[in-house]
Amino acid sequence: MADNSEQVFTTPAQLCVGLYVHLDLSWMQHPFPRSNFKIKDQAQIKTIQDIGLQRVRYDPLRSDCEPLSIEASKAIPAAMPSLPSQEEYRLDRAKQLHQVINQCERDFVKATGTARQALRNAASNPRAAAVEAEDFVNNMVDSVLTEGDVIIQAMDGSRLGDDTYFHPLNVTVLALMLAKSLDITAQEANYLGMAALFHDVGKAQIPDTVLMNDGELTKAEQSLMLQHVEFSANLAREAGLPERVIQIIMQHHERADGSGYPAGLKGNGIDPLARLLTLVNAYDGLCNTINPMEAMTPYGALSYLFASERKKFDAAMLNLFIKSLGVYPPGSIVLLNDGVYGIVVSVNPQKLLRPFIMVHDRRVERDTPHILDLGENNETSISKCLRADQLPKDVSEYLQCRQKLSYYFRNESNAGEALTA
Repeated sequence: MADNSEQVFTTPAQLCVGLYVHLDLSWMQHPFPRSNFKIKDQAQIKTIQDIGLQRVRYDPLRSDCEPLSIEASKAIPAAMPSLPSQEEYRLDRAKQLHQVINQCERDFVKATGTARQALRNAASNPRAAAVEAEDFVNNMVDSVLTEGDVIIQAMDGSRLGDDTYFHPLNVTVLALMLAKSLDITAQEANYLGMAALFHDVGKAQIPDTVLMNDGELTKAEQSLMLQHVEFSANLAREAGLPERVIQIIMQHHERADGSGYPAGLKGNGIDPLARLLTLVNAYDGLCNTINPMEAMTPYGALSYLFASERKKFDAAMLNLFIKSLGVYPPGSIVLLNDGVYGIVVSVNPQKLLRPFIMVHDRRVERDTPHILDLGENNETSISKCLRADQLPKDVSEYLQCRQKLSYYFRNESNAGEALTA
């Protein structure tokens, strides 16, 4: 990504048709389908000016012209096309959000199929599996690290059928999202993504009667489960993956306080990328248990990691993880202080306690639900988080609460393409 010295700005008054602009805002903070685009008419200029930005970033190489001079900008007539009403704006944004969510879910299903194919081949043809996975992970790394703001979306993982495949994909998505907040290279991100995708591949060598047992395991079964780390590392080695990837896999159950396995490593003795992987792996494990009734909510899982388990994890990474997912991560079911139920659909990075909420409102059609921006509504706040089984049936159906959470991402530019396709 370009540093600040390479960025070029102009004032809102100097905008003109043909400029390629970048709105440095969350895509939900403006009415356009995407945050970067070429201005095509005066109505778009008026809308940008009414947002209230002090300056607007633009790309000279992708623009058809230069910004207006100060003198020319003063000669633009004041009369401009009227803006949409508040209700029209709300309905339009709700439809856009719905389209983005649906596209994101389609992309997730496609990605899960790719991950499934690669992991299925890991035992029979590990090198072929590595080639498939490498291409898949490289594309994800490129999307996450080189594009704008990443939007994390929660989806219903239960409809995909097999936990074996959506868990490693969840962990890969979350790991790369967190990596975006760190100063790591694309090569390191690739190592992380490959390790995340293959971290549990060795579980294929453990009988389902042990893997799917949500009761107490015997000592022999516990010992076998602990060996999945070594099994996974061995398969990664057979696949020809780099030693750094193998090391991350071997350490993905180590803990900062030395309570992990298999080597009982501590603190800086653990590879930094393994410290990241162990955190997101623990989070997803809390949200998606064998028995869904025992699963924590996203809010509950983050709270538990911070309040009860934080000594086991890298403190800086845990804080960044909370900032990346938000105090109320996507998928969290909430009760607002006015008694209304809702589900978190997106995080507000500037106001972690005040995310975007899709609220239950019988007066509004489910196809265009009401999206409440708590960042702009100071009178409304979150009272508490709930589990899906604590909701009335009609509320649960309206909000389409997820029994098993899966995560995928969209960046702002791709979201815009989805909306205009």
